[in-house]
Amino acid sequence: MFRISKNLIGLLNFLTFLLSIPILAGGIWLSARSTTDCDKFLHRPIIAVGVFLMVVSLAGLAGACCRVSCLLWLYLLVMFLLIVLLFCFTIFAFVVTHKGVGEIVSGRGYKEYRLGDYSNWLQKRVNDSENWSKIKSCLADSNVCKKLGASNDAETEFYQRNLSPIQSGCCKPPTSCNFTYMNATVWNKPEGSTDTYSDSDCLVWNNDQNTLCYNCQSCKAGVLANLKRDWKKVALVNIIFLIFLIIVYSVGCCAFRNNREDNTFRWKG
Repeated sequence: MFRISKNLIGLLNFLTFLLSIPILAGGIWLSARSTTDCDKFLHRPIIAVGVFLMVVSLAGLAGACCRVSCLLWLYLLVMFLLIVLLFCFTIFAFVVTHKGVGEIVSGRGYKEYRLGDYSNWLQKRVNDSENWSKIKSCLADSNVCKKLGASNDAETEFYQRNLSPIQSGCCKPPTSCNFTYMNATVWNKPEGSTDTYSDSDCLVWNNDQNTLCYNCQSCKAGVLANLKRDWKKVALVNIIFLIFLIIVYSVGCCAFRNNREDNTFRWKG
């Protein structure tokens, strides 16, 4: 029984070790070429995940294959904490992303988004100036608005496009502003218009391609809509990963118990 559990946990940890190599290498590669806040914001957690997986898998390999009980005990402790953290994060992700949906706009193929529709916790994250500065840097680096502006759609064609939440919130002004369409990222105020708009985003909008609606509340809402979609996907993946971790943890517990019994038997013998 010990041999079976030892071999199985050894195989699972060897596969985890192999997985950690490209993750760590990718993080180091991003770090070496990072030139913007967006790059720096992304590569650090990737490196941390790669190092964590590598250390844990090596501890599991050494503990199971070399019958080192202290390493196997440390490995099981870390695995237990990881299971608890993943479970808590999964519940948290579902709780903070259950609010917020796009609003259908009459005569438009896209939806528009309002920051107040999302959870207070998410609103606080994007309203933090330091956080939003990093997010804006990522939006600029992605060229998402530049690509939209290069499409050269006619006005009627643009209105029927299925824009992403970020394109809808950050690359154009809200429909309520009634600006005149020039192209996807250039909108002019109507002649004789005043600066009294019910939506403050109308005042924030700027045709400068480096500004657009990046400082709008609708842009922050678009980012949260995108984040909500991604977090729900991550939460579903986490459920599958949790099942895998629980199986590995159970096998590890079996190996640890059998390892102790084997050591006790040899000591008595």
